[in-house]
Amino acid sequence: MPIQAPVPRPAGSKKSGLSRRAIRMGDAVLMPNYARLPLVLEKGRGAILVDIEGKTYLDFTAGIAVNIFGHADRGLTQVVSRQAKRFMHVSNLYYHIPQIALAQALVRRAFPSRVFFCNSGAEANEAAIKLARRYAKQIHGKACFEIISTYGSFHGRTMAALAATGQEKYHAGFEPMLPGFRHVPYDDPEALSQAMTPSVAAVLVEPIQGEGGVRIPDPQYLISLRKICDRHGALLILDEIQTGMGRTGKLFAYAHSEIVPDILTLAKGLGGGMPMGAMLARPDVAACFSAGSHASTFGGNPVACAAAIEVIRRLTPAFLSRVDGLGAVLLEGLADLQKETSDVTEVRGVGLMAALDLSPEAPTALEIIDLAQKQGLLLNRTSERTLRILPPLTITRAQIKQGLSILSSVLTSR
Repeated sequence: MPIQAPVPRPAGSKKSGLSRRAIRMGDAVLMPNYARLPLVLEKGRGAILVDIEGKTYLDFTAGIAVNIFGHADRGLTQVVSRQAKRFMHVSNLYYHIPQIALAQALVRRAFPSRVFFCNSGAEANEAAIKLARRYAKQIHGKACFEIISTYGSFHGRTMAALAATGQEKYHAGFEPMLPGFRHVPYDDPEALSQAMTPSVAAVLVEPIQGEGGVRIPDPQYLISLRKICDRHGALLILDEIQTGMGRTGKLFAYAHSEIVPDILTLAKGLGGGMPMGAMLARPDVAACFSAGSHASTFGGNPVACAAAIEVIRRLTPAFLSRVDGLGAVLLEGLADLQKETSDVTEVRGVGLMAALDLSPEAPTALEIIDLAQKQGLLLNRTSERTLRILPPLTITRAQIKQGLSILSSVLTSR
């Protein structure tokens, strides 16, 4: 029987002892490094999730842009199961067909390149930083090693990716940061141009800042960055961990600007729910990674590769056009919501990646998330005053409108 759409519940509904016990057991053994909501999930189908008490929720988070086809997708579960029955893991000491086929599919859909597989976005960015430094030193000499990224960026939580991240709140307690990283304002080509020196190996930037609050730059921004990097002989690294794999209505967000990066990093939606990251680099840059210079034990795992092949196969022009159309429905609904209430001060988005800023007088984003959850809608935030919406790309128009109705009820009923 298919999982039914969520039914709004009274705001004062209490959790059963089952949830309380599970949460208590989790808190006793899990590290406290996540601000988990008091919700214990059990299963899902498409854009619907179900907790251990049988309550249903409309998912506007998609595992933070990971579950692009929703939950328990039939096609993905079939290919994962089929590959797992053959073999689940072999070392990168050997070749295997799923990894080769996935690399071929990525190169064919992206740009002439070579592919390195890993397991996450942070790993992909670590690999990109290492490759950029190695290339720069081989081409320009030992003094060329700096990476320039932007304020408000997020590139991961491993030490190099963290140093590249332009948000001090993520640095707190982990200082000193690794040397060789500088930050400039986002969407400001002139600031980047002034920061360029012979020591700059690469510029690392998100086409749209995800964790920074879905910050969308001027359409000419990436074009300007491409010209600046070319002029100074620096590599352009695009972090498409959140924007890639159809999230913005294009397979890769850089396609909106019609430029090509030197290095591209991917993760999140690439595996459709399986741990999968990738770093693509143009062939002459990729050649700087010789045998043993970088590795990942689980990178390019056959099961994860099989899932990613299915993801790419289904991200057809027609599918991406549908994402673009659904994005227009979502943004139009959010714009209407902004007109309904002064609690919403700004709406931003491209495709099915959107955010809304809350006024100082409105409840906090966390309070809105809690109220929405009580009515059967799961939301995400990037800051105290910014809600982020990242539904599965397979969400229906009706589900978008249902989610918007719940959000409107939360924001206009106080």
